[in-house]
Amino acid sequence: MKSRIPKGNIGAQPQNMSAMIKQAQKMQNDISKLQEDIEGRSFSAQAGGGAVEVTMLGNKTITALKITPETVKDSVEDVEMIQDLVISAINACVALIEETTEEEMEKVTGGVSLPGLF
Repeated sequence: MKSRIPKGNIGAQPQNMSAMIKQAQKMQNDISKLQEDIEGRSFSAQAGGGAVEVTMLGNKTITALKITPETVKDSVEDVEMIQDLVISAINACVALIEETTEEEMEKVTGGVSLPGLF
């Protein structure tokens, strides 16, 4: 008994594989562009109702730290509170960067988890 190979399937796999590779390369390029874009963006977060404000780039480099004069004036004795506000503002800014990155990467990857890329 002879087996027959359907004629319509010959060459179909390489075309699908080629399309998948092209799609993966495009996604990789889109991810790289998005990462560069996010790293150049500026993000800000506040703590203590605006008593402390931190500004960071998307690569998590702090570019500005503002502490209102009232915070220092009213809290000369309470250095720990000011330190806590600074830490809270930094953590909030980092969380904002990570949340933004995750949301925008999801748009590029279509929700597919790609470990190690971001």
